[in-house]
Amino acid sequence: MILKTYRKAFSMITAIVIIVLMSTVAILVLDMSGKVIKETTAQFQNEQATLYANSYTEYAILAVTGNDRKKACLQTINTTMGTPTNGNGYRIRVQIAYIGTLAEVGKCPTTRILSDSVTTKKSPLTIIVDAYVDYKPIDAEGGSNNAPWITYHRRTIQKI
Repeated sequence: MILKTYRKAFSMITAIVIIVLMSTVAILVLDMSGKVIKETTAQFQNEQATLYANSYTEYAILAVTGNDRKKACLQTINTTMGTPTNGNGYRIRVQIAYIGTLAEVGKCPTTRILSDSVTTKKSPLTIIVDAYVDYKPIDAEGGSNNAPWITYHRRTIQKI
């Protein structure tokens, strides 16, 4: 009779220990999955910013080649994708500087002309494209509105 009581008590203690161990493992798994999701989201946003910077750099080069600099100077390209202030979008800023003779640069202000002596006959115009992509992390502490902006910058030098 006494052995049956001890067996039931031992079974109860074993069940409690197993439940506590399983709960601890479940908490660790949930914590790890939360960290993995946060890291994956950050990687996605960074990769998206990189792709936007590459795309808008190519767009700026295309826009400069199609622009008549004798009529108007293309200095900046600004746009947004989505709603950047709440973490669901991107703010894109492209700044263009010129290296070339005054005949090639045209009506651009002198603040956007870096040099007019570093040219050759084969490449009379060179541009420097600075693409900035700003975004706020989606899963920031305290909400995305309070999060600081993260900026991805890409600089490209292109002969036109």
